[in-house]
Amino acid sequence: MTTKNKNLVYFEEWADPVAETMLDGVDGITLHKLAFGDAEEANWEALATAHGYQLRATYEIQEPYFPKKPLIERCPNLLAFSVTGSGYDMIDVDACTEAGILVVNQAGANAPSVAQHVLGMMLALSKQIVQGDRQMRRGPGDWGRWDFKGRELTGRTIGIIGLGNVGRRISALMGGVFDMTVLAYDPYISDQDFKERGAEKAGFDDIFRRSDFVSVNCPLTEETSHMIGAAEYRMMKRSAYFITTARGGIQDETALAQVLSEGLIAGAGLDVFDPEPPAADHPLMAFDNVIISPHVAGITDDSLYNMAEYAAKQWLTIFNGARPPRLINPDAWPKYRGRFAAIIGGAVED
Repeated sequence: MTTKNKNLVYFEEWADPVAETMLDGVDGITLHKLAFGDAEEANWEALATAHGYQLRATYEIQEPYFPKKPLIERCPNLLAFSVTGSGYDMIDVDACTEAGILVVNQAGANAPSVAQHVLGMMLALSKQIVQGDRQMRRGPGDWGRWDFKGRELTGRTIGIIGLGNVGRRISALMGGVFDMTVLAYDPYISDQDFKERGAEKAGFDDIFRRSDFVSVNCPLTEETSHMIGAAEYRMMKRSAYFITTARGGIQDETALAQVLSEGLIAGAGLDVFDPEPPAADHPLMAFDNVIISPHVAGITDDSLYNMAEYAAKQWLTIFNGARPPRLINPDAWPKYRGRFAAIIGGAVED
């Protein structure tokens, strides 16, 4: 059977040019750069013949090019979607599996950057760095430096929700550097995994009751959507901080603002919202003890390079007929193998 050329499309740009350097000129692969501002007819013509679609981040994809069922139905040759980072909540995974289309991510590529962002938020909150900065900018008044007395991280307890690529790095940082007690909730790993990742297995409610810092590091799925709300916040210590670098939609932002207004927790650090970006008058913007960043925990020069490199290598694996290492929907593999052989030609590994 003759092997056909593999068409890989992407909009605007990759996370880093290294991906284009790695893929451009590879025998049998043709890159097609599209633009959201181009005529839809031309874009759909390219997508209809595409075998792979490299996605942008969730809030950077524009209609009508979301990886949902309508696009899948218009792209009969499509074999795989690849996301920029680890999150794949923008994809209709069930529709992909039914159609025999692979979904892959770049899990782990930005884990060091995200873990360090969590640490940065923890230090800034506990040492009241941002609060002090804001007050200094307002100028002299009825306040003094003793109003910004901080706390060390040393010996305190962190509760991690999701002990995967990011969570395990947070565990190593907090346990190894600050001698913190590390609790973790993750129903998808073994007791041995908890041990190897340096965390004590804890129940979901215990994370909130026992921790001085709660860090959310799980994906947004049907199971985790709106998983954290008023009941969980109200379990927390008054001296505790809530931090999330995961996805907006996991936590209830309105309920968080309410417990902060009642002084029931010490503060919060949020890198993610639903929707993004949040409005300038969002209730959480009103608190000096809340640190907000624009979904940049995983955005560093280092992580962008890693994500692009991971993606390029994974496309090479896919187009060579091998099973990709970060496959989200393995149930699609049997049907995908038949489609690959029919559309591209050549053998696909079992």
